[in-house]
Amino acid sequence: MLSQAAAAPTLVNYAHTAWNGQRGAPADVLQFTQTHDGWLWVSSPHGLFRFDGVDFERMDTVQGHRLHSTNTLGLLTTRDGRLWVGGRFGGISVFGEGSVRVFAEADGLPKGAVFTMTEGPDGSVWVATATGLGVLAPGASAFQTVGKNAGLPETLARQVLFARNGRQWVSVSGGIYFRDPGQTQYRRAWPHIDLMAMAEAPDGTLWGSDGVNKHYRVLAAAPPGNPAPRAELGGNGALFDRDGNMWVLTVDALERRAPPYVGSAADTRQLRRENGMSGPLPQTAFEDREGNLWIGTSAGLDRVRRVRLRAVPVETAFDHPGIIADDKGSVIISDWRHPLRRYDAGGPREILGPMDFTAAYRAPDGSLWMANAAERWHRSPSGVLTRLPHPPHLAGTDTQAMTTDGKGRMWISISRKGLFVIEDGVWRKDDGLPGLPDTLALALATDRTGRVWATYLGNRIAVIDGRKVRVFGAADGLGLGNVLSLLEDGQHVWAGGQDGLAWFDGQRWHSVSVAGQQPLRGISGLVRTRTGDLWLHGSNGISRVPAGEIDRLLRQPGHLLAYEQFDALDGLVGSAEQMRPLPSITQSTDGRLWFVTASNVASIDPAGITRNPLAPPVQILSLRSGDTTYKPAQGLRLPIGQRDLRIAYTALSLAIPERVRFRYKLDGFDDRWQEAGTRREAVYTNLKPGTYTFRVSAANEDGVWNEHGAALELALPPRFVETGWFIALMALLLAGLLGALYWLRVRHITARLHERMQTRLAERERIARGLHDTLLQSVQGLIMLFHQQARSLPISADERDKLEQTLDLADELLAEGRDCISDLRTAGEPGELGQVLAQYGEVLLQKRFTASIQGQPRALCPRLREEVQAIAREALFNASRHANADMVELVIDYRRDGLSVLVRDDGCGMPAELSRAGGRPRHFGIVGMCERAKAVGARYELVSAPGQGTAMRLEILAEHAYPGGRSQALFARLRQRRRPRAEEAA
Repeated sequence: MLSQAAAAPTLVNYAHTAWNGQRGAPADVLQFTQTHDGWLWVSSPHGLFRFDGVDFERMDTVQGHRLHSTNTLGLLTTRDGRLWVGGRFGGISVFGEGSVRVFAEADGLPKGAVFTMTEGPDGSVWVATATGLGVLAPGASAFQTVGKNAGLPETLARQVLFARNGRQWVSVSGGIYFRDPGQTQYRRAWPHIDLMAMAEAPDGTLWGSDGVNKHYRVLAAAPPGNPAPRAELGGNGALFDRDGNMWVLTVDALERRAPPYVGSAADTRQLRRENGMSGPLPQTAFEDREGNLWIGTSAGLDRVRRVRLRAVPVETAFDHPGIIADDKGSVIISDWRHPLRRYDAGGPREILGPMDFTAAYRAPDGSLWMANAAERWHRSPSGVLTRLPHPPHLAGTDTQAMTTDGKGRMWISISRKGLFVIEDGVWRKDDGLPGLPDTLALALATDRTGRVWATYLGNRIAVIDGRKVRVFGAADGLGLGNVLSLLEDGQHVWAGGQDGLAWFDGQRWHSVSVAGQQPLRGISGLVRTRTGDLWLHGSNGISRVPAGEIDRLLRQPGHLLAYEQFDALDGLVGSAEQMRPLPSITQSTDGRLWFVTASNVASIDPAGITRNPLAPPVQILSLRSGDTTYKPAQGLRLPIGQRDLRIAYTALSLAIPERVRFRYKLDGFDDRWQEAGTRREAVYTNLKPGTYTFRVSAANEDGVWNEHGAALELALPPRFVETGWFIALMALLLAGLLGALYWLRVRHITARLHERMQTRLAERERIARGLHDTLLQSVQGLIMLFHQQARSLPISADERDKLEQTLDLADELLAEGRDCISDLRTAGEPGELGQVLAQYGEVLLQKRFTASIQGQPRALCPRLREEVQAIAREALFNASRHANADMVELVIDYRRDGLSVLVRDDGCGMPAELSRAGGRPRHFGIVGMCERAKAVGARYELVSAPGQGTAMRLEILAEHAYPGGRSQALFARLRQRRRPRAEEAA
């Protein structure tokens, strides 16, 4: 048996990954189990570990509870989700939802190492220990020993197995015992030898290993004649997977046996340490819920899983193989090392001859053309091979590509020689057509109309239609670099090259971009399947583009293409050829796709691709902020001031964890999901204080999403300086500071204004004193002199009256001068404005003048009184001189909200052109009135029309007119605002 095992070929069509101490794996792996949340648990003398397919984590505590011992051995996950951990020195820890129960000898558990634990159909737990067998019945709180009372020897127990037919098998020191449902006593099985490990085959056969590299069939009774036991297989233990394969653990290898497991018909393959196994002494095997096989060795653990691509089995690796499909559902493969052979999905079928080819073509009639550097071979549909040598001047260089046009003529590309057409045995370069590129034609194809398409080095494609040639390049949208492959699918032409993929719409080429994945590169093979999917083979592996994506791309040329990737993780060895033989992909008539690399040929059935339907469970592992790592817990509240987060998460998909994709979102910060790819950590910096919820979901290698994912609520408390109280306090302090600054500024400005006012008042008083002591005194003396002279003049009474009136006016002007001097000193008396203007109007207009005062006369601001008085006097003067009026009226209105002054006449009015011009040229009376009004903030209005008189109106707001008027105006506005509210309330 051992010699047969050693001769077994290497395991193929399975992906193998090994973990040892360098990759964090524990040594001396003893058992596995998988809990409902997806974690793979590993026991060893060095502790209990859990594994997510990427990282190992030593678990001294489970769900917050410590293990009773870190030297672990037996493992079990029961149907209710509890994890059972047995110790090498006895005892069991049972972990449930946040709880732990420890069983020891005091609880009826047989003492000694806990080798295995098994759950029965009724939920009972059977434990095999170094001193015997115990059972914990459903709902019981203590174990019961199963021994002589049930027909079992009280000795070391190794394993309990419940068969599909309900029979219970028990392995103890000295042999295997069994009992059927309903029986209470065990009977000894045959053979009567010490068998340690048991495994049930799909057909119900029980196999037992003696621990010294032999496997026996275990029977309820001895065969007729009671023959001596005979080992049929080697190995120290076995496991049957869901596909029916038997995996045998030998001393230094893992051996896969296909049914019937025994004899020459069994397909036997081995994985040995020299093939990359983690270590010697494989001692335990386990199949997880995704179908992965896990092997524990003395140095680590190994994962074996079936891959989607099936490699063509050969004794030695291929050497740059070429491939062509025949009409029998098989393919013909040629390379430099092997003879020409026909293969199907099961392997090689027949040798066709010693020839090889670098280019091949299947003609419409089903015949095959194959060519190399010296000759062409034609294989008829009936299998007859005909050799056709190349012309001497073309021999010695490899054939690159072949096709036939609509006339049945063969086109052939010869390396370093060019493109030729063969007609009636005559070879013509380029068929004599001008305009074809002079570089190597890499691929040739014929469309449904019989046109020949040729792809070239240097980003060019030529289409030959009879005697017409059209060459496409960068100006036509082509951007593929060296164009390596071409496909006409009946509707469109597709081209692949070193820089990607493009399609032709009948006029231009359109480059294809992909979404969120590696860009397409080095595409040397294109196939469109019956379902409409487009398959590509390139530098990055194999890509499957679903038909729906193709339809969307053709409708929206800028669409980012989504595709499914197949690469080394799926069993592909190497990458697509980039020179020859081409193409690197072909489809056999049974629909199977075949892919060629430099040393390997693999195939896949597009209609039978195995899928992983299990959405991966998602867990948040930890949250790190600052120098502290926190275990995830709902309502997690971080210390004050923490603002940066690093959140670690994982997904429990153990088949191809390298392809598990994640997306996450932090509610309260992110407005959409963040695509994390394969990254298993989220980083946030400088977050604001508040409450957040972190959500993460994941998809397995086939894009099956766990939509629920995992979530973690957390709070980032604010620093005191970030609280609402602090912000409100700062706002109040800021308002107080601004108020204080404003008060200081106002005080400063007021002091400066007061100083300047005092200076101005002192200057005015000085001027007033000077005027009084000089000009007014002199004028007063002059008036008195005139009075004396007037009395001595011999004039008539009328003339004397006029002179007296003139002197009275001079007295009034003198009084007005005194008033001006008084204005320089004080603010004038209430009503003084009206008196002055009334006297002035009476002197100018006599009986043609009327004056009226409305409202309660009030004291006016000195400067404003001067300007208003000057404006009104100018208006009265203009009316007396120019209006020719019968009556001139002065109206002064003292209102609460301001002062109004009106001067109007019923005279001839002003011509329109003078009204528009603002007065006569070189006369500045009206202009001066307007400027004075603007200077004091008054609203000035002059209305006049020919024959309709003239009216001058001044409107001054109280805040400008009266001392203290600004505050009075403010109070007046407040009263006006309150009045409507009071009316609404009423």
